[in-house]
Amino acid sequence: MALEGTYEPSAWERIADQVQLYEQTGGREGGELQGKPCVILWTRGRHTGAVRKSPLMRVRDGDRYAVVASLGGAPKHPVWYLNLLADPRVSLQDADELRDYVARPAAGAERRQWWSKATEAWPDYDTYQARTEREIPVVILEPVS
Repeated sequence: MALEGTYEPSAWERIADQVQLYEQTGGREGGELQGKPCVILWTRGRHTGAVRKSPLMRVRDGDRYAVVASLGGAPKHPVWYLNLLADPRVSLQDADELRDYVARPAAGAERRQWWSKATEAWPDYDTYQARTEREIPVVILEPVS
């Protein structure tokens, strides 16, 4: 069962429009960024409690996913990452499949392994890491049984 509550679209019109198009078409439209597949991550706003949705690059291994909190190499973490640290129960839509997950930051060898998978999916992550002093978090999403 997906996160419940009031959905608050992104203040960034481009993001809000992409999420709407993705959901309306089951990912057939709005499901790519520069030819690479995207997923929609649902988090709960840590201040508002509202459901927030973020299109992110698809990094998958079996039934697990990873999401990369790059924000293009900005010095601060993206808001969705801060939200899932506050409440690790998330939902993820991949094409027309919507499932629940528990999020946890990866560390050490596991992070390196997933970083490699992430840069295969989106090579620019290495460029983003070079732009910032913070270590870009990689978050593993484990399916809820």
